[in-house]
Amino acid sequence: MLHFITQEFVDLGQFFKRNGRETVIVTAATLFLTLDRYRPIGSEWVSTTLYYGIFPLLVVFIILRKSPGDFGLGMGSPRLWWFPTALICLVAGGILFAASFSADLQGYYRDAGFNFITYSLTSCASLAASEFLYRGFLLFGLKDKFHEGSILLQMIPFVLMHLGKPELETVSTIVTGILFGYVCYRGKSFWPAFIIHLFINVFFVSLINFRYPV
Repeated sequence: MLHFITQEFVDLGQFFKRNGRETVIVTAATLFLTLDRYRPIGSEWVSTTLYYGIFPLLVVFIILRKSPGDFGLGMGSPRLWWFPTALICLVAGGILFAASFSADLQGYYRDAGFNFITYSLTSCASLAASEFLYRGFLLFGLKDKFHEGSILLQMIPFVLMHLGKPELETVSTIVTGILFGYVCYRGKSFWPAFIIHLFINVFFVSLINFRYPV
């Protein structure tokens, strides 16, 4: 029995040794997502910036001892991602216009205190951080082990964090999560997803609040 228990600990140690980088990345990302939900720091955009952006970067620097460029923070290969990014934004604009007629989405995003400048600036900060967590820290952090499979893996927490939002939006994140991940993976940068996501959020929320003011 003692030998069996000892062997189990040895095997567990070997598992962590073989998957040390991936263990750090997945554990840290899961911890930050959880803490942001239960222990937010300041306003929503400040908390998101810290938990999704600053803290993962500290993990990259201090624990993994890597360059942020290895995690998609650089521009990558713009010639591979600028056209898909522009095309996705163009198509998304039409889809979002049609979606703006949804009563559920109107009810969720209409805001009596909506201010375009304030919303755009806070969205820019929070989305830069959240996109780095999904399409930078997770996507490129898991790339060496899982290759293209990292596109699918980063999609899962992205979808789960949309639970509680309108059903149509949450279901759509399955597709957009994979699409964002693919463009970023191919372009070697998280910036395409940030640009697309920022366009979607600012365009749609502004459209809702300008067309259907409270």
